[in-house]
Amino acid sequence: MDLLRNKKTAASRGFLDDQFLIAMPGMKDDRFTRSVIYVCAHSDEGAMGLIINQTQQMLFPDLLVQLGIMNEQEAIRLPAKARDFVVRNGGPVDRSRGFVLHSGDYRVESSLTVSDDICLTATVDILRAISSGRGPRRALMALGYSGWGAGQLESEIAENGWLTCPASPELLFDADIERKYDRILASIGIDLAHLSLAAGHA
Repeated sequence: MDLLRNKKTAASRGFLDDQFLIAMPGMKDDRFTRSVIYVCAHSDEGAMGLIINQTQQMLFPDLLVQLGIMNEQEAIRLPAKARDFVVRNGGPVDRSRGFVLHSGDYRVESSLTVSDDICLTATVDILRAISSGRGPRRALMALGYSGWGAGQLESEIAENGWLTCPASPELLFDADIERKYDRILASIGIDLAHLSLAAGHA
């Protein structure tokens, strides 16, 4: 997680920061089939992102109880927005750790700026804020993350494993998780049926 810590002080952004990675049909790793990843940090040292279109079985109230933030009786009385907050599978690394991507209207000392209007917070403060209705206007939560070593993601992109495009907050945060993959492809004018499985060489 050094990538994120370094990001807090680094003024320069990696060229894949605030981008969507869209898995190509020929993706060799089953864990990423039809996945969309939001890249939170990218540098010469590697990359870190969250899958935004895979959900966990666990519900947000269950997570709050498990973390000891509230008891079951309090969880039942959560406001509808918090009760229905979907917990996503952010990736195969460190799956017990939670991350919240959110709009920039909420910030605490531990919040990391990803783009001008998107932050990442990985402390329980934000879970308490969301559960009490004091959280960010827009947010998504994931357990685990997706990580790459130096040069690894660039190689996977060159080998036609991923498409990239600038992320839009609307597609990042909207609740239509099931159709997100197809809708993000459509937003950049790509029809899945026409995607080649082989890398192109000029």
